[in-house]
Amino acid sequence: MIKLLFSLFSNIFSNNRLFYIVDNAEWSIRHDGIMITNNITKIKSTITLTHLGIRNSIVHYGSIGSFISSKKIKLAHSSNRIIVTWFHVVPNDIRIKMIPEADSYVNLWHTSCYSMKHKMVSMGIPEHKIIVIPLGVDTNIFKLNNKSRINDLPSNTVVIGSFQKDGNGWGAGDSPKFIKGPDVFCEVIERLSKRYNVFVLLTGPSRGYVKNRLDKSNVQYRHDMLQDVNSLVDYYNVIDLYIIASREEGGPKALLESLACGVPLVSTKVGMAPELIVHNENGYLVDLEDVEGLYSYACKILDSKEISNQFISNGLKTVQNYDWKDISEEYRKLLYS
Repeated sequence: MIKLLFSLFSNIFSNNRLFYIVDNAEWSIRHDGIMITNNITKIKSTITLTHLGIRNSIVHYGSIGSFISSKKIKLAHSSNRIIVTWFHVVPNDIRIKMIPEADSYVNLWHTSCYSMKHKMVSMGIPEHKIIVIPLGVDTNIFKLNNKSRINDLPSNTVVIGSFQKDGNGWGAGDSPKFIKGPDVFCEVIERLSKRYNVFVLLTGPSRGYVKNRLDKSNVQYRHDMLQDVNSLVDYYNVIDLYIIASREEGGPKALLESLACGVPLVSTKVGMAPELIVHNENGYLVDLEDVEGLYSYACKILDSKEISNQFISNGLKTVQNYDWKDISEEYRKLLYS
């Protein structure tokens, strides 16, 4: 409540022209807002927790959740221009029924991939109001570095990374968030553990489901809670492979971060992955829920230094166009100007 009141008074007395709205609990969306407002040029901008008190400005709701919650639209003053970002659709989302009304207040919608744009059009949002701009990555932070500070990993293991939130709520996360594919990820790991000495490196909140599955399968793992998202770079730089097993995504950020840190990856055809990954050139792509495909392509990467090095080299080239400085400029040109 104190943070909300502080945001309200800051909004009233601010001379910023762009306000990026985040929910205090949305740690990933908050990071997006920080990157955009820190890197954008020619516009005074800030992130805030509420639309209240803002006048004659651009109000960018960083997620559908920050715009519609509890069957209510959090509508900013009519003097503002309204932009709403929507990354992915949650199954049986009750907010879908509210889109026709919500759209009447929105000047532009934003999403990060074309598959989501198609879904938004199917919900009745006019195509000309939808702008596709991908997520970005800070390539000054996330980069290939052989001097990682992560210690005490067991030797002679294949280290596989999974750095996300894939449990429901903000507790232990024993109940899985199936759109993130933790069940698929665990099935792949269980199969890989029969062929390799696997060690899984986990970060992110609410990982209880994955940890319980790994315990039952006798797969070694380590779970670290990080206070600073930028410290993830050390974790990327000690893993041999990243697996994206999601069913729905806006990014995910791990896609860009893996490419930037020189980590070969295999991913389902989710979110931005089909737009960044050229199969067999800078990574592998498989259909949703394709456990066999994720497993077999993971084995190809782990068994071939040539394939791994090729993906690393091509991935580093791919990600050069996705630095937040360049992506923020796209926001300025296509959304804010």
